[in-house]
Amino acid sequence: MKIMHCPLNGPRNISEFIHGGDVRQMPDPNHCSDSDWADYVFYHNNAIEVVQEWWLHAPSGYWFIAERHTDSDEILRTYDPAEIFRQRIEFAAQQQTTKESVV
Repeated sequence: MKIMHCPLNGPRNISEFIHGGDVRQMPDPNHCSDSDWADYVFYHNNAIEVVQEWWLHAPSGYWFIAERHTDSDEILRTYDPAEIFRQRIEFAAQQQTTKESVV
């Protein structure tokens, strides 16, 4: 049985976790091109290296970051996202205009 250490809940069975993808710098969704956004969402390096990944402990709903080696699949470290993210990102709501039909 594979065990992952959750920073909030301690060592848990890997079946309790959901992989959330690589931790990467997000482009500004209001000013980037469709191509840049597609690269961010769909493509990643896939090299043999140590990567930072988002993981969710599903029973508690707790998101955290794990450093994992892609060749050995060894989880080297897990930690709270507050260690690297200091400010919250706010997204501006896009206003949609609608045509009102005149009867």
